[in-house]
Amino acid sequence: MKKTIITVIGRDTVGILAKVCTYLAKNKVNILDISQTVTGGYFNMMMIVDLSECTKSFDAFSMGLERIGASLVLKTNCQKAEIFEKMHRV
Repeated sequence: MKKTIITVIGRDTVGILAKVCTYLAKNKVNILDISQTVTGGYFNMMMIVDLSECTKSFDAFSMGLERIGASLVLKTNCQKAEIFEKMHRV
């Protein structure tokens, strides 16, 4: 499993979740966990996804997600979960 953490932050607008999830589905990315809130008109979402079946490289996938975010005036970020797991091993 290739767990990845995706965050999306910005002013709330209609269709954010739909566009992000459509992109994930087109690239065969499975959502393992999702949390989203809207506070004071600002959208905040964190997802844990599995990129095992993804049709793109990590960099290409991440750049595609960034383009979707830019089109909606949002900040998106993809980070490999293994970074967090290795940071907490001592």
